[in-house]
Amino acid sequence: MTAAGVHRSSPSAAAVDRVGRAVALLRLARLHALSRRVPGALGLLAALGALLWVALDGHWSIAGGPAAQQVVPLVIETGAAAVVAVTSEGPFGDQERAAGRWLPWLRFGAATLLTSASVAALSAGATAGGLTGGMLAIARNVAGMAGLGLLSAAVLGGSFAWACPMAYLLITEGSLAAGWTTPWVWTARPSNDVGAALCATLALATGTAVIRAGGRSRGTLAPHPARDPGRDASTARRGGPSPYRPADRCPGRRLAANRLAAVRRPGGAADRGGQARQGDPALTGRQD
Repeated sequence: MTAAGVHRSSPSAAAVDRVGRAVALLRLARLHALSRRVPGALGLLAALGALLWVALDGHWSIAGGPAAQQVVPLVIETGAAAVVAVTSEGPFGDQERAAGRWLPWLRFGAATLLTSASVAALSAGATAGGLTGGMLAIARNVAGMAGLGLLSAAVLGGSFAWACPMAYLLITEGSLAAGWTTPWVWTARPSNDVGAALCATLALATGTAVIRAGGRSRGTLAPHPARDPGRDASTARRGGPSPYRPADRCPGRRLAANRLAAVRRPGGAADRGGQARQGDPALTGRQD
Protein backbone atom coordinates (compact mmCIF):
# COMPACT_ATOMS: atom_id res chain seq x y z
CA MET A 1 0.00 0.00 0.00
CA THR A 2 1.50 3.33 -1.07
CA ALA A 3 0.62 6.99 -0.57
CA ALA A 4 0.94 7.88 -4.24
CA GLY A 5 -1.79 10.18 -5.45
CA VAL A 6 -3.02 11.14 -1.99
CA HIS A 7 -2.44 14.88 -2.59
CA ARG A 8 -3.81 14.83 -6.12
CA SER A 9 -7.02 16.86 -6.39
CA SER A 10 -10.05 15.28 -7.93
CA PRO A 11 -11.29 16.43 -11.36
CA SER A 12 -14.49 17.78 -9.82
CA ALA A 13 -12.56 19.96 -7.36
CA ALA A 14 -10.37 21.33 -10.15
CA ALA A 15 -13.45 22.13 -12.24
CA VAL A 16 -15.08 23.91 -9.30
CA ASP A 17 -11.88 25.90 -8.77
CA ARG A 18 -11.79 26.97 -12.42
CA VAL A 19 -15.44 28.01 -12.30
CA GLY A 20 -14.81 30.00 -9.13
CA ARG A 21 -11.86 31.81 -10.73
CA ALA A 22 -13.94 32.63 -13.81
CA VAL A 23 -16.79 33.99 -11.69
CA ALA A 24 -14.39 36.08 -9.62
CA LEU A 25 -12.78 37.50 -12.77
CA LEU A 26 -16.17 38.38 -14.25
CA ARG A 27 -17.15 40.09 -11.02
CA LEU A 28 -13.89 42.04 -11.05
CA ALA A 29 -14.52 43.13 -14.64
CA ARG A 30 -18.05 44.23 -13.73
CA LEU A 31 -16.82 46.26 -10.76
CA HIS A 32 -14.10 47.85 -12.89
CA ALA A 33 -16.66 48.79 -15.53
CA LEU A 34 -18.89 50.37 -12.89
CA SER A 35 -15.98 52.33 -11.41
CA ARG A 36 -15.17 53.67 -14.88
CA ARG A 37 -18.83 54.58 -15.57
CA VAL A 38 -18.93 52.29 -18.60
CA PRO A 39 -22.75 51.87 -18.60
CA GLY A 40 -23.23 55.62 -18.71
CA ALA A 41 -20.61 55.94 -21.44
CA LEU A 42 -22.40 53.32 -23.54
CA GLY A 43 -25.61 55.29 -23.16
CA LEU A 44 -23.88 58.48 -24.30
CA LEU A 45 -22.38 56.72 -27.31
CA ALA A 46 -25.81 55.40 -28.29
CA ALA A 47 -27.20 58.93 -28.00
CA LEU A 48 -24.40 60.29 -30.20
CA GLY A 49 -25.13 57.62 -32.80
CA ALA A 50 -28.80 58.61 -32.80
CA LEU A 51 -27.82 62.29 -33.08
CA LEU A 52 -25.64 61.52 -36.10
CA TRP A 53 -28.51 59.64 -37.75
CA VAL A 54 -30.86 62.58 -37.17
CA ALA A 55 -28.29 65.07 -38.47
CA LEU A 56 -27.67 63.09 -41.65
CA ASP A 57 -31.32 62.32 -42.23
CA GLY A 58 -32.30 65.93 -41.69
CA HIS A 59 -29.41 67.19 -43.83
CA TRP A 60 -27.96 69.36 -41.10
CA SER A 61 -25.11 71.33 -42.56
CA ILE A 62 -23.47 74.73 -42.47
CA ALA A 63 -23.14 76.69 -45.67
CA GLY A 64 -19.57 77.20 -46.79
CA GLY A 65 -16.53 75.19 -47.79
CA PRO A 66 -15.48 71.65 -46.79
CA ALA A 67 -14.60 72.75 -43.26
CA ALA A 68 -18.09 74.11 -42.65
CA GLN A 69 -19.89 71.23 -44.32
CA GLN A 70 -18.18 68.55 -42.20
CA VAL A 71 -18.30 70.34 -38.86
CA VAL A 72 -21.41 68.54 -37.57
CA PRO A 73 -20.14 64.96 -38.14
CA LEU A 74 -16.68 65.91 -36.85
CA VAL A 75 -18.10 67.40 -33.66
CA ILE A 76 -20.09 64.20 -33.01
CA GLU A 77 -17.01 62.04 -33.67
CA THR A 78 -14.97 64.23 -31.31
CA GLY A 79 -17.62 63.83 -28.63
CA ALA A 80 -17.51 60.05 -28.97
CA ALA A 81 -13.71 60.04 -28.64
CA ALA A 82 -13.93 62.28 -25.58
CA VAL A 83 -16.41 59.88 -23.93
CA VAL A 84 -13.99 56.99 -24.47
CA ALA A 85 -11.08 58.95 -23.01
CA VAL A 86 -12.84 60.42 -19.97
CA THR A 87 -13.95 56.99 -18.74
CA SER A 88 -10.30 55.97 -18.27
CA GLU A 89 -10.19 57.84 -14.93
CA GLY A 90 -10.63 55.75 -11.80
CA PRO A 91 -11.72 56.94 -8.34
CA PHE A 92 -9.13 55.04 -6.28
CA GLY A 93 -5.81 56.20 -7.69
CA ASP A 94 -2.54 54.72 -6.44
CA GLN A 95 -4.28 52.28 -4.09
CA GLU A 96 -6.00 50.65 -7.07
CA ARG A 97 -2.76 50.61 -9.07
CA ALA A 98 -0.86 48.90 -6.26
CA ALA A 99 -3.50 46.33 -5.33
CA GLY A 100 -4.84 45.15 -8.68
CA ARG A 101 -2.63 42.91 -10.79
CA TRP A 102 -5.44 42.63 -13.36
CA LEU A 103 -5.78 46.41 -13.61
CA PRO A 104 -3.65 46.88 -16.79
CA TRP A 105 -5.71 44.32 -18.67
CA LEU A 106 -8.96 45.74 -17.35
CA ARG A 107 -7.94 49.20 -18.54
CA PHE A 108 -7.03 47.82 -21.94
CA GLY A 109 -10.29 45.91 -22.17
CA ALA A 110 -12.41 48.91 -21.16
CA ALA A 111 -10.68 51.20 -23.67
CA THR A 112 -11.02 48.63 -26.48
CA LEU A 113 -14.67 47.94 -25.64
CA LEU A 114 -15.65 51.60 -25.60
CA THR A 115 -13.71 52.39 -28.79
CA SER A 116 -15.45 49.52 -30.57
CA ALA A 117 -18.82 50.64 -29.19
CA SER A 118 -18.25 54.21 -30.37
CA VAL A 119 -17.37 53.02 -33.88
CA ALA A 120 -20.42 50.73 -33.94
CA ALA A 121 -22.80 53.43 -32.66
CA LEU A 122 -21.65 56.07 -35.15
CA SER A 123 -21.56 53.54 -37.99
CA ALA A 124 -25.19 52.73 -37.22
CA GLY A 125 -25.95 56.44 -37.28
CA ALA A 126 -24.22 56.78 -40.65
CA THR A 127 -26.75 54.41 -42.24
CA ALA A 128 -28.90 57.46 -42.89
CA GLY A 129 -26.54 58.25 -45.78
CA GLY A 130 -24.91 61.42 -46.97
CA LEU A 131 -21.73 61.19 -44.87
CA THR A 132 -18.48 61.95 -46.64
CA GLY A 133 -16.30 58.86 -46.54
CA GLY A 134 -18.98 56.61 -45.08
CA MET A 135 -18.36 54.08 -42.32
CA LEU A 136 -14.66 53.65 -43.12
CA ALA A 137 -14.03 57.31 -42.41
CA ILE A 138 -16.00 57.07 -39.15
CA ALA A 139 -14.02 54.04 -37.95
CA ARG A 140 -10.68 55.70 -38.78
CA ASN A 141 -11.56 59.11 -37.34
CA VAL A 142 -13.10 57.87 -34.09
CA ALA A 143 -10.38 55.28 -33.44
CA GLY A 144 -7.57 57.78 -34.02
CA MET A 145 -9.12 60.51 -31.90
CA ALA A 146 -9.90 58.01 -29.14
CA GLY A 147 -6.20 57.13 -29.08
CA LEU A 148 -5.32 60.81 -28.76
CA GLY A 149 -7.84 61.12 -25.93
CA LEU A 150 -6.26 58.19 -24.09
CA LEU A 151 -2.84 59.83 -24.45
CA SER A 152 -4.33 63.03 -23.06
CA ALA A 153 -5.79 61.07 -20.14
CA ALA A 154 -2.40 59.56 -19.37
CA VAL A 155 -0.70 62.97 -19.34
CA LEU A 156 -3.38 65.33 -18.00
CA GLY A 157 -5.69 62.96 -16.14
CA GLY A 158 -9.10 61.62 -17.05
CA SER A 159 -10.90 64.85 -16.16
CA PHE A 160 -9.06 66.69 -18.96
CA ALA A 161 -8.90 63.84 -21.47
CA TRP A 162 -11.26 65.73 -23.78
CA ALA A 163 -8.65 68.44 -24.39
CA CYS A 164 -6.63 66.58 -27.03
CA PRO A 165 -9.61 65.46 -29.19
CA MET A 166 -11.01 68.99 -29.03
CA ALA A 167 -7.67 70.50 -30.07
CA TYR A 168 -7.45 67.97 -32.90
CA LEU A 169 -10.91 69.03 -34.09
CA LEU A 170 -9.67 72.62 -34.39
CA ILE A 171 -6.59 71.40 -36.28
CA THR A 172 -8.85 69.45 -38.64
CA GLU A 173 -11.01 72.46 -39.36
CA GLY A 174 -7.92 74.53 -40.11
CA SER A 175 -6.55 71.79 -42.37
CA LEU A 176 -9.81 71.56 -44.32
CA ALA A 177 -9.92 75.32 -44.73
CA ALA A 178 -6.26 75.55 -45.80
CA GLY A 179 -6.27 72.43 -47.97
CA TRP A 180 -3.49 70.57 -46.13
CA THR A 181 -2.80 67.00 -47.27
CA THR A 182 -0.72 65.57 -44.41
CA PRO A 183 -1.77 62.06 -43.30
CA TRP A 184 -1.35 63.07 -39.64
CA VAL A 185 -4.60 65.01 -39.99
CA TRP A 186 -6.47 61.86 -40.97
CA THR A 187 -9.89 63.40 -40.39
CA ALA A 188 -9.29 65.68 -43.35
CA ARG A 189 -8.21 62.87 -45.71
CA PRO A 190 -10.36 60.61 -47.92
CA SER A 191 -11.50 57.29 -46.48
CA ASN A 192 -9.22 55.27 -48.83
CA ASP A 193 -6.03 57.11 -47.79
CA VAL A 194 -3.63 54.40 -46.52
CA GLY A 195 -1.29 56.87 -44.83
CA ALA A 196 -4.11 58.45 -42.86
CA ALA A 197 -5.35 55.00 -41.77
CA LEU A 198 -1.85 54.06 -40.58
CA CYS A 199 -1.50 57.29 -38.60
CA ALA A 200 -4.89 56.78 -36.94
CA THR A 201 -3.99 53.17 -36.10
CA LEU A 202 -0.68 54.27 -34.61
CA ALA A 203 -2.45 56.86 -32.44
CA LEU A 204 -4.93 54.27 -31.16
CA ALA A 205 -2.24 51.66 -30.47
CA THR A 206 -0.08 54.18 -28.60
CA GLY A 207 -3.00 55.45 -26.53
CA THR A 208 -4.17 51.99 -25.49
CA ALA A 209 -0.60 50.89 -24.68
CA VAL A 210 0.00 53.95 -22.49
CA ILE A 211 -3.32 53.64 -20.67
CA ARG A 212 -2.65 49.93 -20.09
CA ALA A 213 0.76 50.68 -18.60
CA GLY A 214 -0.91 53.13 -16.23
CA GLY A 215 -1.10 56.86 -16.74
CA ARG A 216 -1.65 59.69 -14.38
CA SER A 217 -4.40 59.12 -11.84
CA ARG A 218 -6.44 62.04 -10.57
CA GLY A 219 -8.35 60.09 -7.91
CA THR A 220 -5.57 59.36 -5.40
CA LEU A 221 -6.89 59.06 -1.87
CA ALA A 222 -4.40 60.61 0.52
CA PRO A 223 -4.21 59.00 3.98
CA HIS A 224 -5.73 60.91 6.84
CA PRO A 225 -2.98 62.47 8.99
CA ALA A 226 -4.57 61.05 12.15
CA ARG A 227 -4.39 57.53 10.68
CA ASP A 228 -0.89 57.62 9.23
CA PRO A 229 1.38 55.34 11.29
CA GLY A 230 4.49 56.84 9.73
CA ARG A 231 3.50 60.32 10.81
CA ASP A 232 2.65 59.08 14.29
CA ALA A 233 6.06 57.40 14.65
CA SER A 234 7.93 60.48 13.42
CA THR A 235 6.09 62.81 15.79
CA ALA A 236 6.67 60.38 18.66
CA ARG A 237 10.42 60.35 17.96
CA ARG A 238 10.48 64.14 17.94
CA GLY A 239 8.55 64.26 21.18
CA GLY A 240 5.57 65.89 19.53
CA PRO A 241 1.91 65.20 20.14
CA SER A 242 0.41 61.96 18.91
CA PRO A 243 -2.29 62.33 16.25
CA TYR A 244 -4.24 59.48 17.81
CA ARG A 245 -5.17 61.46 20.95
CA PRO A 246 -8.13 63.81 20.44
CA ALA A 247 -6.70 66.30 22.91
CA ASP A 248 -3.68 66.82 20.66
CA ARG A 249 -5.79 67.72 17.62
CA CYS A 250 -7.97 70.30 19.41
CA PRO A 251 -6.29 73.45 20.83
CA GLY A 252 -8.86 73.81 23.63
CA ARG A 253 -8.50 70.22 24.76
CA ARG A 254 -4.73 70.47 24.53
CA LEU A 255 -4.71 73.53 26.81
CA ALA A 256 -7.00 71.82 29.34
CA ALA A 257 -4.85 68.69 29.29
CA ASN A 258 -1.68 70.73 29.89
CA ARG A 259 -3.25 72.52 32.85
CA LEU A 260 -4.47 69.25 34.33
CA ALA A 261 -1.02 67.71 33.93
CA ALA A 262 0.59 70.73 35.62
CA VAL A 263 -1.80 70.39 38.55
CA ARG A 264 -1.17 66.67 38.93
CA ARG A 265 2.61 66.98 38.57
CA PRO A 266 4.61 66.44 41.81
CA GLY A 267 5.37 69.84 43.25
CA GLY A 268 2.54 71.36 41.30
CA ALA A 269 -0.37 73.39 42.53
CA ALA A 270 -2.33 70.37 43.75
CA ASP A 271 0.69 68.96 45.61
CA ARG A 272 1.50 72.31 47.26
CA GLY A 273 -2.11 72.72 48.28
CA GLY A 274 -2.10 69.27 49.89
CA GLN A 275 1.09 70.04 51.80
CA ALA A 276 -0.39 73.33 52.98
CA ARG A 277 -3.50 71.57 54.22
CA GLN A 278 -1.40 68.98 56.07
CA GLY A 279 0.61 71.68 57.86
CA ASP A 280 -2.33 73.88 58.86
CA PRO A 281 -4.14 72.74 62.05
CA ALA A 282 -7.20 74.72 61.08
CA LEU A 283 -7.49 72.80 57.81
CA THR A 284 -6.58 69.35 59.09
CA GLY A 285 -8.64 69.58 62.29
CA ARG A 286 -5.69 68.71 64.55
CA GLN A 287 -5.30 70.63 67.86
CA ASP A 288 -2.38 70.54 70.18
